[in-house]
Amino acid sequence: MAGGVNRKISAASARAHTRRGKQSSSKIPSGIVTAMLAVLIVGISALAYQVIQPPPPKTCGSPGGPAVTAPRIKLRDGRHLAYKEHGVPKDNAKYKIFFVHGFDSCRHDSAVANFLSPFMPILWCGGIYQEVIEDLGVYIVSYDRAGYGESDPNPNRTVKSDALDIEELADQLGVGSKFYVIGYSMGGHPIWGCLKYIPHRLAGAGLLAPVVNYWWPGFPANLSKEAYYQQLPQDQWAVRVAHYIPWLTYWWNTQKWFLPSAVIAHRMDIFSRQDVEVLSKWSPEENNYMALARQQGEYESLHRDMMVGFGTWEFDPLDLKNPFPNNEGSVHLWHGDEDRLVPVILQRYIVQRLPWIHYHELSGAGHMFPFTDGMSDTIVKAVLTGDK
Repeated sequence: MAGGVNRKISAASARAHTRRGKQSSSKIPSGIVTAMLAVLIVGISALAYQVIQPPPPKTCGSPGGPAVTAPRIKLRDGRHLAYKEHGVPKDNAKYKIFFVHGFDSCRHDSAVANFLSPFMPILWCGGIYQEVIEDLGVYIVSYDRAGYGESDPNPNRTVKSDALDIEELADQLGVGSKFYVIGYSMGGHPIWGCLKYIPHRLAGAGLLAPVVNYWWPGFPANLSKEAYYQQLPQDQWAVRVAHYIPWLTYWWNTQKWFLPSAVIAHRMDIFSRQDVEVLSKWSPEENNYMALARQQGEYESLHRDMMVGFGTWEFDPLDLKNPFPNNEGSVHLWHGDEDRLVPVILQRYIVQRLPWIHYHELSGAGHMFPFTDGMSDTIVKAVLTGDK
């Protein structure tokens, strides 16, 4: 044909050409592979971020959040603090006490106020017993710590901020320049904060089985290690995460791969024989307080408590000075020698380093000893009078 070229193509050449065509058409450009990997990594990272991020708190009084039923004050930073009053009216009171609840608790769980005898004899004066509630006049305030119960969460919460919350609550309630503080279990770290930051406002202080931070610098390494390994393995991991990688605390205590905190799970094998007896006597109403404590979310109550309590503190309590050098007040610490949640060996070392603390070790007692018969009377008597 005019203008054409007539060529013969062998069968082998045709097959080779076909193979090259198929290979070139199925190959994915390297740029697309890189982009796909980047998308995959971003997707996995986003999913992981969502998993470790706690849900927003259900703040009391917010749309869809729990109702506000307690009296509350508004703090300088805009947060609200819920509280409950016990005893005589504060205007008639001679002694004002602030009670700080423990882990997974709320303002209703005031061992001191709830179990104090109405007419407890406390002082021998001129041959006549004077009595706490009415004759002496004791006014007790229990309150929800930040994120618990009906108190607003504090995303910037520290040991210092917890202590300053107590001071501001005292000022807004108008209790005067001096007051007493008593803290139980995890409520102990606000008391250490008070001894550090507002000792001039204290008339006396009590620590009841206070949770101890294993990473306080003043502890000998071998002692803190010994105490740390007295915990269940799952609790060792829970506090280790709270200390070293706090941003994983929510995930660690909600994931299903490993055992989370036994304390949060309320495993009964963490309690002593005495503790089990105490818990068996609690009413359904008292058990319902646990739901109230967590109602704004476990992250801002339980998990935040762990991050603050077992985090890196701004000070070492073992370096504290006696806030009452002239015996104008006293500090007391009670602990049971069968406490399976907080090792007693650490409390013994604390009072060796801080000999101005009056130490009361209770034989056969567990972590729940403040709720045993007559213990509240003993605690209040010692704190108000300085009795050893």
